[in-house]
Amino acid sequence: QVQLVESGGGLVQAGTSLRLSCAASGRTFSRQSMGWFRQAPGKEREFVAAITRSGGSIYYADSVKGRFTISRDNSQNTVYLQMNSLKPEDTAVYYCAGRNNAYYSTLINQYDYWGQGTQVTVSS
Repeated sequence: QVQLVESGGGLVQAGTSLRLSCAASGRTFSRQSMGWFRQAPGKEREFVAAITRSGGSIYYADSVKGRFTISRDNSQNTVYLQMNSLKPEDTAVYYCAGRNNAYYSTLINQYDYWGQGTQVTVSS
């Protein structure tokens, strides 16, 4: 069983940056593709970014493209989400997720493991 623990959330002003981290337990992290999702109050959970298990391929939602960067360090069993130029509409609980597959997915039901989430609040 893989456990994922997110950290790095907080309250920030619009235009600033945050870096989220997701630490994974177990020895299978390097065999998993990873994704970040978010859920704003009253809205459905949505895809943000994903990365293949090698880190060689990355995909972003249009809403964050050019502002957010996903990366991973397989030696540290950690995936990151660097968020720049934050906007109030980025306010949400951010979740990392792992998938026992070489390739990423944008679909929630394609992921096998989920973290508990970390709150990001962007004030205007």
